[in-house]
Amino acid sequence: MTETVPDSSSGLEWVRGRGMGSLAEKMGFEWVEFTVERAVATMPVEGNTQPVGLLHGGAYVVLGESLGSMAANLYAGPGRLAVGVDINATHTRSATSGIVTGVCTPIHLGRSITVHEIVVSDEQGRRCSTVRITNHIKDAPQK
Repeated sequence: MTETVPDSSSGLEWVRGRGMGSLAEKMGFEWVEFTVERAVATMPVEGNTQPVGLLHGGAYVVLGESLGSMAANLYAGPGRLAVGVDINATHTRSATSGIVTGVCTPIHLGRSITVHEIVVSDEQGRRCSTVRITNHIKDAPQK
């Protein structure tokens, strides 16, 4: 069931080949590292802010969901599909410039459920948001 990815370059190849989706592209995501054990992406603050100049809370969630869902799909392996069933975020600092980095690690990797934590930090390494996503793994639809 589980697709094993030997190194981050193979994982990056997999995730880049799959695509990140139009929303993530519009928001300026860049994949940095991608394995079942750790996925990392960056996002610029500019273009993703609230009217007062702070990174929008929803932008943190989109980054977290993108990382967690893609990591769950890599874990699910061929012929399987991971779909989000729950997500939550706690914002603890506001980014106002530069880039933020999301680091996704698994909390639970099961046969039908995965749970990932995504820590989003600013360029000074300060935690801005903690996102947790639960995905359900099921058989992919037949084409």
